[in-house]
Amino acid sequence: MLQPKRQKYRKQFRGKMRGVSQRGNSVAFGEFGLKALAAGWVTARQIEAARKAITHMTQRGGKVWIRVFPDKPVTKKALGTRMGSGKGDISEYVTVVTPGRVLFEIAGVDLTVARRAFQLASAKLPIKVTFVTKH
Repeated sequence: MLQPKRQKYRKQFRGKMRGVSQRGNSVAFGEFGLKALAAGWVTARQIEAARKAITHMTQRGGKVWIRVFPDKPVTKKALGTRMGSGKGDISEYVTVVTPGRVLFEIAGVDLTVARRAFQLASAKLPIKVTFVTKH
């Protein structure tokens, strides 16, 4: 699973998810893309599950780009712990996705295979996404 090798600070605030994506909002590397329509957190496990679905559908043909990286640590307190006594331990890493962000790209496969692969991948993601092409 994806996670940062090293970080300047171990824990982060939750933050806000305002506005639309200013960067990474167009297909840059491949021919087809999977674009977010809503804001949300996508975990490293969900990214990996979607990637596996895409590569399985394309039968490892073509090339897949993952355009997001989970670099935000999410903390969780242990079960049965009382309130207070600081922030919990890091449980997972997420990426903050805003509307318009391209999550995955694919090249080297035909339109129907790409559309079906992204349809399977979208089922693994917690946000609403759409299929986009290069032009």
